[in-house]
Amino acid sequence: MSVQASLRPSFSFELFPPKTSQGANKLRKTVLRLNERKPEYFSVTYGAGGSTQSKTFATVDWISEQGIEVAPHLSCIGSTSTEIISILQRYKAQGIKRIVALRGDLPSGSGAGPMGELDYADQLVSLIRKHFADQFRVEVAAYPEMHPQAPSFEHDLDNFQFKVAAGADAAITQYFYNADAYANFVDACHKRGIDIPLVPGIMPITNFSNLIRFSDACGAEIPRWLRKRLEGYGDDVDSIRKLGIEVVTGLCGRLLEMGAPGLHFYTMNKAGPTLEIWDNLGLDRYSD
Repeated sequence: MSVQASLRPSFSFELFPPKTSQGANKLRKTVLRLNERKPEYFSVTYGAGGSTQSKTFATVDWISEQGIEVAPHLSCIGSTSTEIISILQRYKAQGIKRIVALRGDLPSGSGAGPMGELDYADQLVSLIRKHFADQFRVEVAAYPEMHPQAPSFEHDLDNFQFKVAAGADAAITQYFYNADAYANFVDACHKRGIDIPLVPGIMPITNFSNLIRFSDACGAEIPRWLRKRLEGYGDDVDSIRKLGIEVVTGLCGRLLEMGAPGLHFYTMNKAGPTLEIWDNLGLDRYSD
């Protein structure tokens, strides 16, 4: 039996660092509300070139101080190895045991090529293992529908395999709305001997225009039938949210039936939509 199929499902939530003190107060309420469901951890995003570094630190510090497991994102674009090692030493001193290791997005206006001392996420994973051995559990990104900058699916799988070979413990996928894309990705990984947990990333649907913008940027496909139904609601926010909750609940249920090792919710710093999906699925049963 593969690692993927043998695990008890685990659940986690992603947050982004708030820009204002008001946003920070709202985020703290969201974290406390979500934490009542006993997730495995919260992840906290990190901007390109460390553009939100101080806010990421503040968010990570507060979550850690609550005794909640937190997994900071760490991107290598625009950073030197020395800077990255310094950040990891900071996290180690705090008792943080999990890192989400990413290449990171290129800052706007930086051109098309990589920038910084490390170009790719597998190099970041190698750096972590070289200097910190197994002191961190390392999560990496995966793309069931292919990274938007990859020239082909096989090339994208090659890059993912490099990250696994470098020492990744598990992967969190980009969000998607086609369960078959995830199933095909899992099968392709197994054929290559990749046997780490591949946790689906889940994006609740509450705002159609935001969804279009995010999806165009990250390469996530919105199935034509779903796009047309959401478009048909126009500015009817309640109907968009209702359909979104229904569709994403169904997607999550199918993924768990397929043997997904858990779900990682992109909460957008809001508890409501994620908790509604959680309750529809009865996920509390996994924490009993």
